[in-house]
Amino acid sequence: MPRVATLTDTKIKYAKPQEKEYNLSAGQGLQLRVKPNGSKLWLFNYTKPYTGKRTNLGIGLYPSVSLKAAISERDKYLVFLATGNDPKALREEAEDHARASMSLTFAVVYDRWLEVKRATISDAYLKRMVNSISLHILPELAGVPISRISAPAVIKVLKPVADNGHLESVRKLCRWLNEIMDYAVNTGLIAGNCLFGIRKAFPAPSSKNHPTLKAEELPVFFDCLERSKMSFETKSLIHWMLHTLVRPGEAASAEWSEIDIEGATWTIPNEKMKMKRDHIVPLTRQAIEILQTLKPLSGHRRYVFPGRNNVSGHINSETANVAFKRMGYKSKFVSHGIRALGSTILHEHRHKSELIELSLAHVDRNQIRAAYNRAEHLPERRDMMQWWSDYLDLVMQQGIPRSA
Repeated sequence: MPRVATLTDTKIKYAKPQEKEYNLSAGQGLQLRVKPNGSKLWLFNYTKPYTGKRTNLGIGLYPSVSLKAAISERDKYLVFLATGNDPKALREEAEDHARASMSLTFAVVYDRWLEVKRATISDAYLKRMVNSISLHILPELAGVPISRISAPAVIKVLKPVADNGHLESVRKLCRWLNEIMDYAVNTGLIAGNCLFGIRKAFPAPSSKNHPTLKAEELPVFFDCLERSKMSFETKSLIHWMLHTLVRPGEAASAEWSEIDIEGATWTIPNEKMKMKRDHIVPLTRQAIEILQTLKPLSGHRRYVFPGRNNVSGHINSETANVAFKRMGYKSKFVSHGIRALGSTILHEHRHKSELIELSLAHVDRNQIRAAYNRAEHLPERRDMMQWWSDYLDLVMQQGIPRSA
């Protein structure tokens, strides 16, 4: 057999264009096509599996693709052919996947995750989360393909938030970002979560409890409350929060349709609750009295505490906090601290911790036990909450009771 001359870089360099294009063979289907305009294109000529038809697959222009690189590509294609795969079909499939990956941006995946997430959280929590992600994350990452999200890039985005001292926001953003990436992994969009452990790139936020009062400070607080010039509705809201120990947003958005005065219960629907499950609040005699005084004012409306400027809506959840500041309790007492105050005093008076946690609608990791507790412990919770309301009455009338 005649010996086939080996193709070298020197031969390629001195290959001159002719009137018609021609090929230089590098062996095993690899060819360099020299065109009349002087351009040189690498081709891989092979027989397609199954059909038996000959076809060419472009590899790239010389010298951008060197002889060595072209041979490497040819060898890869030969392996594909040996396993019954068509190199051209595989490349087209890879290109389609790459285009799809480029269009699958962080914003697209975030929207999909959000549709799943919203079913597990309250509307108030959803609003805070969306606002935070929209402010700090989406401006920089919205258009980035999810497959190209990286820890260094995300750290760069979060660093200004951390530098401003908002470490609690950073902690939450890291958690949400990990949830989004886990969603992408679990739905087959990416192979792994590259943001796992990203929280460790930032200092941990200092643990701060909601400012609250000590039991011995209650008499002065009640005196300030009664002497204040705040509206009757705002005072009623504060008393309502004290006697129910619910969260500020839950108290502000209370609806008459949720309340059974005869049965002395208030059922807060799951969409308003932080943990997305109904919460039954046993209403004490004092809580019922608050409702009876408000009935003539708002009983014909949807909300127990209508908004000041928009009576079809409810009072702002920050109303109590603004009132506390005007009373001189800035940084000393906040509306959320009412729950901590109630929990502390109830524990000090040896009420069951389980009943206290249920009354505060805290999470029970055992969901079966949680359902059982909600069904079986309402009478005990009612007795405990009535003790709490009576305790508050005694404080308002006589100061701190020596025994209760």
